[in-house]
Amino acid sequence: MDKDPLPDSLSLEASVGAAIRELRLRDGLTIAQVSERAAISRGMLSKIENGQTTAGLDTLSRIARALGVSMSMLFSRYDAAGTSAQHVRRGQGMETVRRGTKSGHTYHLLAYDQGPTKLFEPFLISIDDDSQRYPTFHHPGTEFIYMLEGEIEYRCGQQTYRLEPGDALSFPGSVPHGPERLLQCPIRFLSVIVYPKTVE
Repeated sequence: MDKDPLPDSLSLEASVGAAIRELRLRDGLTIAQVSERAAISRGMLSKIENGQTTAGLDTLSRIARALGVSMSMLFSRYDAAGTSAQHVRRGQGMETVRRGTKSGHTYHLLAYDQGPTKLFEPFLISIDDDSQRYPTFHHPGTEFIYMLEGEIEYRCGQQTYRLEPGDALSFPGSVPHGPERLLQCPIRFLSVIVYPKTVE
């Protein structure tokens, strides 16, 4: 049986309830049959299936036994929702405004909605002409650049690097960095910033 699509932000209660309902229907069981086997009321089981109440571990254990599955099966949909992939099709990255936008950089963010703690930001950066003065940048974390098109002289601290398609450069984001000279336009490169984990 195919799983019903779930919203990305599904609560634990709702995902556990959906898993119980799916397992019950898979075996052709009624709410009355499962509630009797699990020794809970029909009303309680209905509320659990609809995500309207939080069930204790003892209750969930009895439901799992009644369905003939392990308790981990009841949480499988919640785990799947938490590890869902994000697919951004070609040309559909969200255009964002960053410090370099005024200098002619175009930023397309290739992943977003990553939760309350920002872990990384992958950008496709495009520069079409050399009519602007380019600023230097610095930020927390580590940056990784991968050249796709054009040629650029890129400064990182006191060093400059000539980057051509296929070249990669990585460096601490705290070091001042940015384009020094545009050697061949248009220029396109991937920039991935990985942020440090916060200590709780």
